[in-house]
Amino acid sequence: MSKDLDTTSAELLVKSKKTKIQVIARAASLLRALEHEPNGLSLGALAQRLKLPRSTIQRIVGALEAENLLIAASPTGRVKLGPALLRLAASVETSASAMAKPYMIDIARALGETVDLSVLGRGHAILIDQATASPGSNAASAIAEKLPLHCTAHGKSMLALLTDAEIEQKIGRSYPARTEHTLTRLSTLLSDMQETRSTGIAYDLQEHTLGKCGLGVGFRDAIGNRLALSVTMETERFGELKSEAAGRLLELRELLVARLSAK
Repeated sequence: MSKDLDTTSAELLVKSKKTKIQVIARAASLLRALEHEPNGLSLGALAQRLKLPRSTIQRIVGALEAENLLIAASPTGRVKLGPALLRLAASVETSASAMAKPYMIDIARALGETVDLSVLGRGHAILIDQATASPGSNAASAIAEKLPLHCTAHGKSMLALLTDAEIEQKIGRSYPARTEHTLTRLSTLLSDMQETRSTGIAYDLQEHTLGKCGLGVGFRDAIGNRLALSVTMETERFGELKSEAAGRLLELRELLVARLSAK
């Protein structure tokens, strides 16, 4: 009898653990569903998108709202991502910067160029850290500067982490021309994305600024933030440094992905 009770207790414990894991997985799916929805979604829309009963969605939303991970988006019941998530994201970005900085400095000194670290914003890349070749060196962009996604190495390397449909949803089907080399249509940008996904390297070939070329690599951290490491340089130096820069950035990306995932 005692053995039967022990077996039943063990089975209940396993079932309880599975249920908790399922709840966490569903909560994560719900947060991801709201990632590109700045105006929020209704409970009904979430239930339909996640193929879950509305009552289940309501329970998960209630728990996430209690932790400030979700907030009301309208008086009619829509919800959107909350400020607690922004604080978590900022913490991870700081962590990525701290891990990457010594290596970024090494790469900057080896290449004689500035190395940038960016994060994917709602419609742009945001520069969050950089390393220059030497103290006092001038960088092309400033920390916290917002850069276009369709014509920079920072932006294109992070766009390549999205699906084609997500790219269209994020930046639309046509884009302003910064130079005569800018890709201004979704169809040509998606062709470029195929190449980037294949090689792991995104290129800015005078697409943002005439006389400047860049390359970048994109990666995700442990909670799904999209980040990019990139180098921008004068066009005349690009052919000489392209291969070395690509190799160094790819190596650093692999190191960061491994360390961030292990946290």
